[in-house]
Amino acid sequence: MTDTGTPPGTPPGTPASVPLRRRILADLTPLRISAHYRRLWFGSTISWVGQGMTTLAISLQVYDITRSTFSVGLVGLFSLVPLIVFGLYGGAVADTVDRRALGLYSAAGSAGLSAALATAALAGFHHVWFLYGIVALQAVCAALSSPARSAMIPRLLPPEQLPAANALNSMTATSGMLIGPMLGGIIVGYGGYQTAYLIDAVAFGAALYAVWRLPSMLPDRDRTTAKRASVLDGLRFLATRPNIRMTFFSDFCAMILAKPTALFPAIAVLWYGGDARTTGLLVAAPAVGALLGGVFSGWLGGIRRHGVAILFAVAAWGVAIAVFGLTRNLWLGLLFLAVAGCADTVSMVFRNTMMQAAAPDEMRGRLQGVFLVVVAGGPRLGDFLAGSVADLTSPAVAVTGGGLACVLAVGLLALRGRGFVRYDAREPTP
Repeated sequence: MTDTGTPPGTPPGTPASVPLRRRILADLTPLRISAHYRRLWFGSTISWVGQGMTTLAISLQVYDITRSTFSVGLVGLFSLVPLIVFGLYGGAVADTVDRRALGLYSAAGSAGLSAALATAALAGFHHVWFLYGIVALQAVCAALSSPARSAMIPRLLPPEQLPAANALNSMTATSGMLIGPMLGGIIVGYGGYQTAYLIDAVAFGAALYAVWRLPSMLPDRDRTTAKRASVLDGLRFLATRPNIRMTFFSDFCAMILAKPTALFPAIAVLWYGGDARTTGLLVAAPAVGALLGGVFSGWLGGIRRHGVAILFAVAAWGVAIAVFGLTRNLWLGLLFLAVAGCADTVSMVFRNTMMQAAAPDEMRGRLQGVFLVVVAGGPRLGDFLAGSVADLTSPAVAVTGGGLACVLAVGLLALRGRGFVRYDAREPTP
């Protein structure tokens, strides 16, 4: 008989009666109970890998054309600006139209753009301005599809399965960022840019099929007027909902005060005597930790105090970053960066769950739009702050000081947000 670690007399179905393996590893219940969510998850996983391949391929092609690292850096700018500008607008659209149709059209647009990249590469049309334009349009499609997809999930699953679903979604995004670029480098090396772009276009077929099989998902607007959803209405709603607002403030503590990614090239040389390969390890470590956080996320479903969990997770991020700033051993530093990535996954799972469960359906798209802007813009502000502090002092001061500032800021949020600390997932209040 298999030992499940269950005390004698424990009623079936209670958390203690669940096998230990299922309480530790990612909870796959959302994939089992909802065919729609299962198709959406698999489709998103495949398309995320394809997008990771295309992102790397575009960067390589821009450098191949220009031989300029500045030109490669502009790829990120051409992606960031549309994400920020259209993120809020995409959320408002998702609260107005059929979210299934919006997800379908935006996925078709992304697939068409990847096909355009493949066609141009096959035809020998190598112009950097064309690549910049495609990158910007891809970001527009992402800004329209992301709020709609996130707002769909509470309609596909019961509330108690949202933490598990968000943990699975985090694995999708992280594995795409890790596996996609690795495959992209191999495929570009053997088959050229056109092959990577073509595979990405085909990969979007999985996402298209998953969204096409969904039922119609018009926003529930019974409690609102028939007017078109407004970005300003969404911001006004956020201003009057302290618990949801605190999810954004807590994320800012980590992403702005304690985000040392911009310092990794200097840290690789100054602290570890390394090179570009060392920098790559530093960049990958938080992503590996985030992926492991998703893989071993089964215990998250038993937590009801989501506000407390978010504050502890963000504080853990800050502590891990601060200790990383004190280390001069590469493997120890990578370990603490991985711990920070794992803490970020925990925070993200509960922040997303709180927005999905506590917000009314007619506001979910706009809140996810704000979330997209925060996720896209926060780390860039963090890079600017870390770089500025490092120039004025040193990388060690910027990293360790930023981590400690994050912990202090989280403590102040806990003192000011008593309702957030008392938040109970069984009675979600925005």
